[in-house]
Amino acid sequence: MSESINPSAAQSDNPFKQKKGWLQRKEKIGINLLRLATYIIIACALFIFSDIFIKGMPTLVTSEVPYINTEFFTESPQILTVWHDSAGNEYSMTQEKYDIWLTENPTIEVTDIHNYTASGGGILGPLLGTALLVTICMAIALFIGVSAAIYLSEYCGTGKLMSLIRLAILNLAGVPSIVYALFGWGVFCYMAPNYVTEISDRSLFAFSIGGGYISFEGWEQSLLAGGCTLAIMVLPVIITACEESLRAVPKGFREAAFALGATRWQTIRTAVLPYALPGVLTASVLGITRVAGETAPIMLTAAASDKSKLPTAVLADEGFWSFLTQSVQALPFHIYTLAKFPDSEYVKPMQYGSILVFLLVVMGFSLLSMVLRSRIRKRIKW
Repeated sequence: MSESINPSAAQSDNPFKQKKGWLQRKEKIGINLLRLATYIIIACALFIFSDIFIKGMPTLVTSEVPYINTEFFTESPQILTVWHDSAGNEYSMTQEKYDIWLTENPTIEVTDIHNYTASGGGILGPLLGTALLVTICMAIALFIGVSAAIYLSEYCGTGKLMSLIRLAILNLAGVPSIVYALFGWGVFCYMAPNYVTEISDRSLFAFSIGGGYISFEGWEQSLLAGGCTLAIMVLPVIITACEESLRAVPKGFREAAFALGATRWQTIRTAVLPYALPGVLTASVLGITRVAGETAPIMLTAAASDKSKLPTAVLADEGFWSFLTQSVQALPFHIYTLAKFPDSEYVKPMQYGSILVFLLVVMGFSLLSMVLRSRIRKRIKW
């Protein structure tokens, strides 16, 4: 006769059965702590975003048609002038309108005048400057970054030298932005080559060519210097992300292309790059969201706190090279300038409105990248 098996004894001898005790309770406590930390982070982010949204929306919208404050998006920043008359009435308007008002009302006594830099008008100049800086930066960084990622992933192979190069790229991604700002300020503003008719005193070296000179005297604070500085700063992020995307493409795609007689470049162009495109888009958004919010590199290499002429007007009046070598306003530097007046009720509308627009722009780029990436992944299936 076969021996009967006691079910309770069999369960107690099961080595895979979870046993209730201190270890299980400790695991639940750890999970709850992680859950609590996640909820705290989400709550803090929601509080910050909602506070900016609530305080910034009154600057962007109006109660009249078209319900959008068009002046905020069509005017450049101006000095805000606040004063009182002899009766104690308070007035607040831009410096330009104040001069007109003063001419039309010469008999009114003006007292207690206060000026607030860049607190009146709108943000058209900073928006255009930021868009141009990001465009130049990404045009340079994507070309160099994708090319470097292709070389590191497809051509160079492995070895100690390549490992050191990859380690150096990863380390450069963690360098503070102020270091890149000082590098760009020293190299692009004072050492970059420039074609001139007269050599400046600060020129390091010059030689004649044609009717002028190639002088290494830099581009000063300009759109081109700022774009190049931001491109160098974002290159490590783009190279790393693009290389990982290229390595994620199955090797079978390359082997099939080689078996059909394709060259290495043909294989990369037709069988690798199209499938790595979603990762390249991700790298682009990472780069845009980083460089669009940087203040130190823009402040030292490109930004102007006050500029009456828009960059597009310079392009139309003075030519392409003057357009590239002009200083521009930028939204991060504009917000930094407004931060000098943290407790002023006259500056807060411009502060919160500028920050809200900046957040909306970054969120718009992120959403656009997500939509494009999802569409490309639906069309490209491995």
